[in-house]
Amino acid sequence: MLSVIIPAYNEAHNIAKTLQDLARALEKIDRSHEVIVVSDGSTDRTVAVARRLKLKHVRIISYPKNRGKGYALTVGTNASKGRMVTFFDAGGDFDAAQIDKFIKLMEVFDAEVVIGSKRHPASRVDYPLNRQIGSRLYQLLIRLLFNLNIRDTQTGLKLFRRDVLIKILPRALVKRYAFDLELLVIAKHLGYHRFFEAPVDMNFNAISSSLTREAIIKALLDTAAIWYRLRLLPYYDQPHVLVAIPKD
Repeated sequence: MLSVIIPAYNEAHNIAKTLQDLARALEKIDRSHEVIVVSDGSTDRTVAVARRLKLKHVRIISYPKNRGKGYALTVGTNASKGRMVTFFDAGGDFDAAQIDKFIKLMEVFDAEVVIGSKRHPASRVDYPLNRQIGSRLYQLLIRLLFNLNIRDTQTGLKLFRRDVLIKILPRALVKRYAFDLELLVIAKHLGYHRFFEAPVDMNFNAISSSLTREAIIKALLDTAAIWYRLRLLPYYDQPHVLVAIPKD
């Protein structure tokens, strides 16, 4: 089974189209699947809109307090059953049909993680110039700090083998701004190395964008904290279960 986890915070304007497009794409994939929408303390009608659709294979989880993308993804993974788990943005930035391509790449290359990359040569991306510059500078910093040879850690479309993800998540501490980076840093620390970067088709959704100056500062602070835990503490050597992950 494939599990698709969608973290959503105040996505009432986007969630219906995202779920409908996703449902059509998944019906064309010859495997069982489930979609789990995690409303991360939304204060708008995100939950009501998603439930009104009554789509097959879609589950809605919600809780009252906004805890960040990382927390929402962990909750969703906790509730999922698939042998493969993909994270998908609620804002509709990505073409849902790309999930099938990610699955095939994982199977063909025996990858542990398939990472959507805006900077892949085959990617087709409609992305503001300031975001492109910021992304490039951030990836240079990541390569310097972590020797992580990945061109884009922050794109919201990723596919994990479940057995890999359940070993990573209990060690992750960041629950908001640098969660994607921390997952990949932990994966490398645990000895996983079969990462495959895949091209993405992406239309930037300004409505769902949350790249503010405050978010940039907090992301850099989270990144520094990940370096500290990796290089100066043995933090990632042991699991620290913050949200329980069920066994298969």
